[in-house]
Order: sequence, then C-alpha cells, then structure tokens
Amino acid sequence: MATLRDIRRRITSVKSTQQITRAMKLVAAAKLRRAQERILEARPYAYKMGEVLSDLALRSPRELHPLLAKRGDGGEAGTPAAGIRDAGASDASPARKMLVVITGDRGLCGAFNSNIIRRSVEFLRAYQDEPEIGLILIVVGRKVRDFYRRRGQYTVRSEYLNFFDKLAYSHAAQIAQDLVQAYVGEEVDEVHLVYNEFKSVATQRVAVEQLLPIQPAIVPADASIVEFIFEPSPSAVLERLLPKHVEVQIYRALMESLAAEYGARMTAMENATRNASEMIDLLTLQFNKARQEKITKELLEIVGGAEALRQARE
Repeated sequence: MATLRDIRRRITSVKSTQQITRAMKLVAAAKLRRAQERILEARPYAYKMGEVLSDLALRSPRELHPLLAKRGDGGEAGTPAAGIRDAGASDASPARKMLVVITGDRGLCGAFNSNIIRRSVEFLRAYQDEPEIGLILIVVGRKVRDFYRRRGQYTVRSEYLNFFDKLAYSHAAQIAQDLVQAYVGEEVDEVHLVYNEFKSVATQRVAVEQLLPIQPAIVPADASIVEFIFEPSPSAVLERLLPKHVEVQIYRALMESLAAEYGARMTAMENATRNASEMIDLLTLQFNKARQEKITKELLEIVGGAEALRQARE
C-alpha cells in the first residue's frame, strides 16, 4: 500500500503536469486565433482560384501546358470535350502517383498526426499490390517523416520540416516547385494531398485531394461550353496561372493543417488539464483516508498502551 509520502509526491507531480498542460492550452489558444484568422482570409482566394483554373482547364486543350497533361490512362486529351468525358477516369489505368502528406512537427495534439498517417497508409496500400504503379512520397512535418523513415517501405522524394512556427508563402512555393518539377519531368502522373482540414476548434477533417493534373470543371452533358478569348495568349495565361495555382493550394493546405493542429492541441491539453484535476481530487481523497487510518491506528495504540499500563499497576 502506498505511504502518505508516496501519495503526497504523486499529488505534487500531477499538479506540476497540470500547470504545464494549462500553459500549453493557453499558448495553443493564442496561436489558434491567429492561424484561424489567416485561413479564413485565405480560403476564398484559394477556392476561387481553383474554380477559375478548373474552368480554364475545361476550355483549354491539355497540350497547352504540362500541368494539364493527363498521363497514365492510355489516351490523349485532344479537345476540351474529351477532357470532360474522361475527367472521372483518372484512376482507371496504372499511373505513377505522388502523395504529399502534411502533419505537424510536434505531438501532444491528440489523434491529429495519427489520423493523417493512417489515411496516407490506406492510400498507399490501395496500390502497393500493383507493381506497375509507382508510389512516391513528399513528407511535410517531423511526425510523418519519422513514421516512414522507420519503415523504409516507400520512396520519400523530399522532406520539409521545422517551419510551421514561422509559416510563410515561400515554404509553399518551395514545395510547389518540387511538385511541378516532378510532374513536368514526367516522374509522376498524379499528385495527391493528404492533410487535416480545419473545421472548428474541436473538429478536423482528413482531406485527400488530387492536385495534379488539374481537373476540368464538370458541366452537364446538355450544357453548352462558352469559349474564352485569351489575352495575350492561352499559353501565356496558363504559364502564369497554373504554377501559381499549385502554390496557393499548397499554402492553403499548410495553413489548414496548422490551424487544425493548434485546435487539436488546445482540445487535448484542455482534456489533460481536466483529467489532472480529477486525479488530484482522487489522490487527495486517498491521502486523507490514509492519514485518517494512520491517526486512528496511532490513537488505538495509545489507548491500548494506556490500558496495558493501568492493568499492570493494578
């Protein structure tokens, strides 16, 4: 049975842990507020750029730009109409796939990192039994880097670590340049993103999105397609917009992941602080019971000794 000294030490230890978790919750709450403001401001621009680029991909022949090229499906996209017909069939045939996995650099945020890693493993396992499909990883965050480094089962092309505390657009541009280079160089045929999308402080959604090739907008079969007039030229417009689109979507995914991480850490530390309070109450009750038992035992020993002395005198 634990002694009073052991119980007192445990109470002190839990109180110290509680102070740490409470401080981490406050820090995460302050950072979450700024990250939430940034992502709410960036979302409309990123979503609208995605709509514009999908619309341009619908009206532009795929051979105008390498980022529109659709490979690995055995067919050539010659006209915008052909792009509409096969827009949903990108996974019909083998294709070399690149997966960009975004986690955090630190733990203590509940299931935030494990959910992303589990979803990325599910994505990769869906194709690992097909040897003709190449699988390449780009890992963002120390947690996912450590996970795949321990296993060594998949090819990791690049690692990006330790920049979330000072996240800037330049980090997204660097990752996007790596992706574009791999796709234009025909090293891969598809690029997918896996990240945590921020919904609320207590809710994050694991999102899997295809980034490249850029998918054309889906229109009804009976709808007419209005042709655009490009100025200065379609190739010049696409050359400027398509790489920018990749950078913006990567930047949005990084900011989504950062806000989701702070929300998950704030929730986890709040739960840890509450659990510490419950444990302190339980240990305090246990301490009081043990002390009462000790006092009662000492009183009984004193009374018994006094009674023994009285009987000896008689």
